[in-house]
Amino acid sequence: MVGLDIFTGRKYEDICPSTHNMNVPNVSRKDFQLVNIEEGFTHLMDDGGDVREDMKVPEGDLGKEIQTKFDNGDEFMCTVLKAVGEEQIIAVKSSAKKD
Repeated sequence: MVGLDIFTGRKYEDICPSTHNMNVPNVSRKDFQLVNIEEGFTHLMDDGGDVREDMKVPEGDLGKEIQTKFDNGDEFMCTVLKAVGEEQIIAVKSSAKKD
């Protein structure tokens, strides 16, 4: 059996007899609007207006993209993936403009 780590992209292989059960993680995905970045942490607002401030700006190109869009005043959503007790911003997308 082969599995990919959804947060790092690492590949894992395991051997399991067909008579045994394998655990499958419960994965959820949710979009939040970015409202602020402070000291390396994002302030993300959900559909209900609740704000969470515990999600770090990701490292690498995605983090740079988020910081650049925020600095330019763009409105956008951050997609957060949650599984096995971990959460991480995995993507950004433009917000729909309201007229």
